[in-house]
Amino acid sequence: MAKVISFISRKGGTGKTTNAINLATTLHQLGKRVILVETDTNYTLNTLRKMEAFKAQNGKSQENGKGFDILGSQDNEVAGELAAIRESRKTDVVIVDSAGKTTDEGIKKLCLVSDVVVVPTSLTQNDLLVTYQTVTDLAPARELNPRLKILILPNRIHSGTNLYTVRDNLKNLDAIILPIIVPQKNLFVNFSTVEPEKEYQPIANEILKHLS
Repeated sequence: MAKVISFISRKGGTGKTTNAINLATTLHQLGKRVILVETDTNYTLNTLRKMEAFKAQNGKSQENGKGFDILGSQDNEVAGELAAIRESRKTDVVIVDSAGKTTDEGIKKLCLVSDVVVVPTSLTQNDLLVTYQTVTDLAPARELNPRLKILILPNRIHSGTNLYTVRDNLKNLDAIILPIIVPQKNLFVNFSTVEPEKEYQPIANEILKHLS
């Protein structure tokens, strides 16, 4: 049965999309059979994939074959659609880039069918407050879905910030703080839907540890 990793936050701009796509391309490179589902109705990742495919029409093949599928959905429908995808023997990991707020009914249902929820956050006061609220909002889902793990992913962290400082800022959260950071680098923001960013692999490995 496919595992589901959902990127969720109470607000936009925390790094859900950038981390979802970087995780997807990295896992695909590692040989995992991946599907990425985006619930933003602008379907940014689908559009980017089409642009990259158009540029690659000169015959250059994608790494690891045809690449992984990027599906469009909506927050109020994605949980039901995931139930069918999970049963597929052709998929190892489904990654969901959610657009909705944690107070939305669709997001609550998404948590019930997820194995892992990743909450990206920077260390700004506003993002930390949003992260605390997000974890609080997700608490009831964890009671209904005992296997659910909520992971906090320190994102856009200045390279001069040590891990102890990061963990100290996040220590009061009732969630698993990943012992790694996503540095504030353009290479993570200027992502591709095809080519993986090799520096993301240690981050992907930490997330994978919580799927077993």
